[in-house]
Amino acid sequence: MNTLANKRALVTGASRGLGKAMALSLAQSGADVAITYEKSVDKAQEVVREIEALGRKAVAIQADSASPAAVRDAVSQAVAALGGLDILVNNAGIARGGLLEDMALEDIDAMININIRGLVVATQAALTHLGAGGRIINIGSCLAERVPMTGISVYAMTKSALLSLTRGLARDLGPRGITVNLVHPGPTDSDMNPADGEGADVQRQFIALGHYGNAVDVAAAVAFLAGPAASHITGTGINVDGGINA
Repeated sequence: MNTLANKRALVTGASRGLGKAMALSLAQSGADVAITYEKSVDKAQEVVREIEALGRKAVAIQADSASPAAVRDAVSQAVAALGGLDILVNNAGIARGGLLEDMALEDIDAMININIRGLVVATQAALTHLGAGGRIINIGSCLAERVPMTGISVYAMTKSALLSLTRGLARDLGPRGITVNLVHPGPTDSDMNPADGEGADVQRQFIALGHYGNAVDVAAAVAFLAGPAASHITGTGINVDGGINA
């Protein structure tokens, strides 16, 4: 299917895991794709090769999402490499757990700077290039509206901030024909949250389907929101969480 033929996409934080699956899904739908990565250059280049094997143009851009200058430069590099920009997927994010009274300010700042500020800066930079039909897709979390376990309050806060940002931007950008939506993954088997990792059994008990999701499940939702079938969907979120928030 080439529902995204001639579209240009940037996926932040896409050298592995969910981001990689999103980048590949967009390419499979016909888009040329730029990705950002922080440190995993070898993995990022492998993603590029996999996208190119699909017949699409690809580029990997090193960028620390905690640095506003690096984020802005990454958007500029993506536009230059792809010849424009139609789709921005704000995927880069980190999670650090712990009770608030025990959490270092460094960890709090890191989550705020990457999960919120980095996303805002990337969106601000991309808006110069997005036209009618443009898509902004933010990656939230099933924890944005419900927090069923301890030790994740600050992380959940950074994801809940995306709810109001997405709704507000949908209002701001609707007249320009640009949609803004959220995808909320639940527990998804990945490097950050492996299905056999510590705490997985606790998370699994809240999932209606009883098992972790796969990265391709989340990527499918992203590709849908990026495509023409979602042209009248904006300011909302899709839960890909196995029913954890049912």
